[in-house]
Amino acid sequence: MFQLRTQNKSIVFDHPALMGILNVTPDSFSDGGRYNEMGNALLHCEQMLADGADFIDIGGCSTRPNNAIATESEEMERVIPVLKAIRKQFPAALVSIDTFRKNVAKACIDEGADVINDISGGLFDDAMLPYIGRNHIPYVMMHCVGTPETMHQYALDGDIHQTVYDFFARQCAILEAYGPQQVILDPGIGFGKSLDANYQLLSHLEHYRYQGLPILIGISRKSLINKVLGTTPNTAENGTTVLNTLALLNGADILRVHDVKKAREAIELVGTFCNFAAKLES
Repeated sequence: MFQLRTQNKSIVFDHPALMGILNVTPDSFSDGGRYNEMGNALLHCEQMLADGADFIDIGGCSTRPNNAIATESEEMERVIPVLKAIRKQFPAALVSIDTFRKNVAKACIDEGADVINDISGGLFDDAMLPYIGRNHIPYVMMHCVGTPETMHQYALDGDIHQTVYDFFARQCAILEAYGPQQVILDPGIGFGKSLDANYQLLSHLEHYRYQGLPILIGISRKSLINKVLGTTPNTAENGTTVLNTLALLNGADILRVHDVKKAREAIELVGTFCNFAAKLES
């Protein structure tokens, strides 16, 4: 389905991939404070890898609504020690860093991180895209509006597919000026969109798939589940699995999740279903 080339790896993904979330923060919306101690973080990483995670996505700066944004130094202090420990204990693991700051991205790449996952798609730090572009680093580009403090106050609606597509085209053009790139597209479900817009983005991935690039869907425990079912982030796993299944059926290439085991089962079952359906049609 897609290929990534990192500093010392080349991986071909012939099936949907899983990105396991490792928040080393005290204040993330779902699991804040659970893994910001080194021992717990490593145990959780080990479990996610055992459950089938293809990436471990380390985040040290929560952007949940009405939350104070961690400083750059705070983010570094949270992320770098855990990254070093994971690199030592799980050297083969693919590690992604969830950051919108170029200095954090560079420090983590220098310590052996493989992918940068930027919720701002290059908007929050003008130095990010030039750094990624010059070094051809695998990069998750998320569609975003507003700032970390205000993005959750927006509720984009209307022709959301064209809005997201145009954003990807514009930001990818900046990267492409530095030569061939490795971009993964994330429509930013739950970030500054109305409930209707979130479901539009989930149901028509091809409408914003710029240049055939792989698409990451991150819906784990988010409000588009809770607003419909009346659940909370801590009780939204069943809803998460349902929507992950729909995302896979609509062509998602990567799922970003808290519960890796449930998402892996969804991938296996959807794959089996699609193979069976293809045989019936042939």
